[in-house]
Amino acid sequence: MTGANDHHAGTVPADDRGLAGRHVLVTGGAGFIGSHMTEALVAAGARVTVVDDLRTSSVTNLDGCRDAIDYVEDDVLDDRFESLVRSRRFDVVVHLAGNPYVPPSVERPWDDFQLNLTGTLRLLETLRKTGSRARVLLASSAAVYGDLDVDGLTEEHPTVPISPYGVSKLGAERYGAVYAQLYGLRVASLRYFSVYGPRQKKQVVYDLLGKLLGGTGDVLVHGDGTQTRDFNYVTDVVGATLAVAASAPLRGETYNVAGGQVCSIRELVETLAGLVGSAARIRWSGVVRPGDPQRWSADWRRLAALGWQPRVSLRDGLASTVSWYRTYAERIENRQAV
Repeated sequence: MTGANDHHAGTVPADDRGLAGRHVLVTGGAGFIGSHMTEALVAAGARVTVVDDLRTSSVTNLDGCRDAIDYVEDDVLDDRFESLVRSRRFDVVVHLAGNPYVPPSVERPWDDFQLNLTGTLRLLETLRKTGSRARVLLASSAAVYGDLDVDGLTEEHPTVPISPYGVSKLGAERYGAVYAQLYGLRVASLRYFSVYGPRQKKQVVYDLLGKLLGGTGDVLVHGDGTQTRDFNYVTDVVGATLAVAASAPLRGETYNVAGGQVCSIRELVETLAGLVGSAARIRWSGVVRPGDPQRWSADWRRLAALGWQPRVSLRDGLASTVSWYRTYAERIENRQAV
């Protein structure tokens, strides 16, 4: 397992990236990444408006900063959202709203299209019509690459998505680039690789913790353990996004956002089992979920040129996530709001 420099997990670099006093819109700001983004923006002194329909998120994620933000429960597909964007002059827009995972897109591709592509296009069109000069960051995904048999994917590698999610994210990227080129909007897309951390209530790390802490019997895991991912702790993702907001040219370009911490799913399971003290026997299904690639690793030199580096090692990030998960599971057991 390769790792970045060791830092305590859970914090974003202290510099404010010039955000003090800036008005920032975060769509999907009550979600997993969005709530961490919102906290970092508040800490940097920004004026933050969060829009979230709570479809896959929880307002309790914002408990640490709720009094410092303007929270609007709304859907980016609703006319009220367009009115909000028109009525306020935002300096920065971080667009995180949408379906964030592959499996729902495989089950409900039309919903994925609406949430990820139509929602993004509606935002861009509203900004265009209002003559906005906001710096716009679109959350994309490594899923746009599909399952290329390549180590160190660069932004110039072919994009051959193998899931509806990957297609919708790629379409949103392309719309962002066209709106930058034709209409002068300031837009960039960030291709997030395998994000994990506290408040994420889906995906491989969360699912494994549920299985490893759920008993002492066998634990069944998708695939054969040889699948690889470039894991990315959530506060590093936030820091990368703010670096792009502050320093990128925003001409429709894309950026890989990765942690430089590629490991196999087998290594991940072993590390998590050690952290939680589980002696469960691991069994492998031999079959991956539809739409999931065999391996991902990223070249993120384009992002590094903006002065960003990952700060949280995989082990530290996983330990922080385990600590959060234990508290979260205890709250569920005690029927507290989560």
